[in-house]
Amino acid sequence: MSDLSTVVEVAGALSAAGGLGYAKARSPRVFWSLVGAPVARVRFSVTYRATMDVCGLTVQPSRLRAFMVRNVARKEVQPVPPQVRRVRYSSTGMRATLRLPAGLEPADVSAASERLRHAWGVHSVHVVEVKPGFVELRMTGYDVLRRVKMPRRLPSKLTAGPLVVPVALREDGSAFVRDYQKVPHALTVGANQSGKSMYQRNLISGLAKLPVGLVGIDCKRGVEQRGYAPRLSALAVTPDEADGLLEALVGEMEDRFDLLSSHGVPDMWSLPAKMRPVPLVVLVDEVAELFLVAAKKDEERRDRMVMRMIRLAQMARAVGIFLEVCGQRFGSDLGKGATALRAQLTGRVVHRVNDKQTAEMALGDIAPEAVFAATTIPPDRPGVAVAGDSSGGWSRIRTPAMTPAQAVAICHEYAHLTPHLAALAPFRPAVSAAPAPGPSLLKPHPATG
Repeated sequence: MSDLSTVVEVAGALSAAGGLGYAKARSPRVFWSLVGAPVARVRFSVTYRATMDVCGLTVQPSRLRAFMVRNVARKEVQPVPPQVRRVRYSSTGMRATLRLPAGLEPADVSAASERLRHAWGVHSVHVVEVKPGFVELRMTGYDVLRRVKMPRRLPSKLTAGPLVVPVALREDGSAFVRDYQKVPHALTVGANQSGKSMYQRNLISGLAKLPVGLVGIDCKRGVEQRGYAPRLSALAVTPDEADGLLEALVGEMEDRFDLLSSHGVPDMWSLPAKMRPVPLVVLVDEVAELFLVAAKKDEERRDRMVMRMIRLAQMARAVGIFLEVCGQRFGSDLGKGATALRAQLTGRVVHRVNDKQTAEMALGDIAPEAVFAATTIPPDRPGVAVAGDSSGGWSRIRTPAMTPAQAVAICHEYAHLTPHLAALAPFRPAVSAAPAPGPSLLKPHPATG
């Protein structure tokens, strides 16, 4: 009888171990919640002071504190580590808020992040300054970019604003958002099959749900953007059409500036809500098609288009017109005006590229240390990218999978939000019938992986 019970106990232990192993491989969130988080919390609590000491993150206490410890507490004076103020858990990892003692700065903690990761047995440690004297250690328990699952709820500080779109997941488990009031214009580059189109679909799907106007420029005869026609206020699918549409956008910009001038306000957000023009997001797919010319007679048209885009990038933010420029390569090799335009596109998203020069063109002028991260993106992970902005900050992100049919269905669903603008009316695309619901529309698509 005892032998039978022993066999049952061994079988149960093996089954439990096998179940945990399966959960770790197939359901990392479940494994982290059941096993990883408790283990990491114990390791963090037990080894915190020793880990900070060996990582060089302790400093000598102040004279007053040293005096109190030596003469009142009758103890030996020890170096002081950052003080743990708060520890929080989530389905992807845990976050610890630290108060830095005098003599330490956030850069010191960032430099030790790799050693902290190994010491506490977590997948990654990211250091974020939350306010002067305080940093937050954002620890992930597993590779959150392997299977992307966007957070169900976003922090209010991320969504505070009329033009905020969650687009991707950062490697620290937080959401990457496009906030057009903070970063009005952006450049997205990437090689074929790098996930660049996936990023655009997620962006357009998010914008389609907001009260904004969408303008498409897709000189590949509209193969990428024609399906979004129900939600587009204007669409250009040839260089000639793009030339006319950009001219109309510049005219719309000038009319809006006249409106601001007549009311004596610096931007459209200072106008009364009833008089405020609708924001416009201009989506340019494969921008190189606007720069390249096949014959000398086309150079004049190219120069006009480039100059109009530069004018929009320089001034249109104040009147609520924003640029999303996308392409495989972008730099001075495209021709006159490319560098001037790139300088105005403060947001940068770089997917896998074919050469280092492309990554340098997109990131080298704002976050040089991110160039290496962009050139090491593996080809078997479409959707992974490096996102940066003019502040110099950058992070790895990955967009969730979305089929073209899903993006098209969302544009049809929110077609009633499409604003009519008289200046863009000649470029309003013809709208086809709504797509019939199919398997790809009725079932959620698996996350990129």
